[in-house]
Amino acid sequence: MVEQVAQMVVHGEAWTVKDLFVLPNEYVYWSIQIVMYPYMTGLVAGAFVLSSLYHVFGVEKLKEIARYALVFSFALLPVAMMPLLLHLMQPLRGIHVMMTPHFTSAISAFGIVFMTYACIVGAEIWFVYRKFIVDSIHRLSAKPQRKGIESLLLPIYKVISLGAMDTSREAIEADHKAVKFLAGVGIPVACFLHGYAGFIFGSVKANALWMTPLMPVIFICSAVVSGIALCIVSYYIFMEMRKWAAKRGKSWLLPDALAHGDSALQVEKLRSIQEHEVKMTSKYLLIFMTLAITLELLDIIFRGYTAVKSWDILRDVIYEHDFVKIFIMQYGIGNFLPFLLLLVPGLTTRRAAFASILVLFGVLMMRWNVVIGGQAFSLTFAGFMHYHLPIIPHDFETFKEGLMGALMVCVTPFVIFYFLNMILPAFMTDDEAH
Repeated sequence: MVEQVAQMVVHGEAWTVKDLFVLPNEYVYWSIQIVMYPYMTGLVAGAFVLSSLYHVFGVEKLKEIARYALVFSFALLPVAMMPLLLHLMQPLRGIHVMMTPHFTSAISAFGIVFMTYACIVGAEIWFVYRKFIVDSIHRLSAKPQRKGIESLLLPIYKVISLGAMDTSREAIEADHKAVKFLAGVGIPVACFLHGYAGFIFGSVKANALWMTPLMPVIFICSAVVSGIALCIVSYYIFMEMRKWAAKRGKSWLLPDALAHGDSALQVEKLRSIQEHEVKMTSKYLLIFMTLAITLELLDIIFRGYTAVKSWDILRDVIYEHDFVKIFIMQYGIGNFLPFLLLLVPGLTTRRAAFASILVLFGVLMMRWNVVIGGQAFSLTFAGFMHYHLPIIPHDFETFKEGLMGALMVCVTPFVIFYFLNMILPAFMTDDEAH
């Protein structure tokens, strides 16, 4: 017990450097995992919003990438809670949030919203892929000799079909209506899922940097931006892999082709789909970026104009201690540079993918500046703290709260997507999807 108390007292000492008087908050307690937490939940919400642009608003030009974004959002979903579990001293107690639901706690309310959102996304994917699941059951059942992976897929499809084997025109139309309804309901739930993270920070009255009613709105807008940017980058990379496999006749290297025997990959068709989807999605990314940048700059201007008592210390944090992180890395490299790259005529898929990578970096820096920057100054306004991210871990604490832990969180969705794509192909063509 004494060792546990001692560990809790010095939590944060390994990565905190003090400057002047920092009492009563002696350390940076919320480290990289709390930065990754709103970042990953934002990616989940943003990817779902992108898929809803087609399912709800009928943007036909985003049809292919919308299906991909929906599956990728489902792959991101389990990782949304992962940073919190890595940060907790007692991660096994995290389930208590689900066991005792109530809305008097923001974290508890998040558990309810998270489960609701997971059910909505799961149900929407089921309706989107129901015809494919039924067709796969018939196709695999008719095969006299099945491969090892096909023998595994058949019982999986039978279980997730839930016995709904009707593929008549009326049933397919009912599926379409259900998808549109679920996507429409899922948009506000997805926004609330991430907006609550901004609500947690914005409601902390003791912290001058976090206390602003714009914080939830800023978090939501940046979430949509980051989710769309991630879909562009990952879609571009996966389509490049598919083109490479098609050129060399190695479609078996791809998980969906390996599972379903798709050997008819055409390079020109893949290139046409990639250019069309990436360029169209970039236009919507530009729209949401405009809104996000405007809100963030409006927040800074409003703080300077009102100049409340805490503005003196905030001015030191924003314009001196974190000037490079905020104005160079976040706004310069992460916002204005990709904004110009997307705005210049003659947009190519490579330039759109590169701009999207910069956007992801800018949103990550925004999360960093909010979480880490909000803890950088003392509550007495008499000192500052500097956070040094543990690069090489020397124990389990610096592993999960360092670079290795953050990379593990970033890589996990792609591993989940690899196996999920075997069951529910995210790159189906129009004639394969209902």
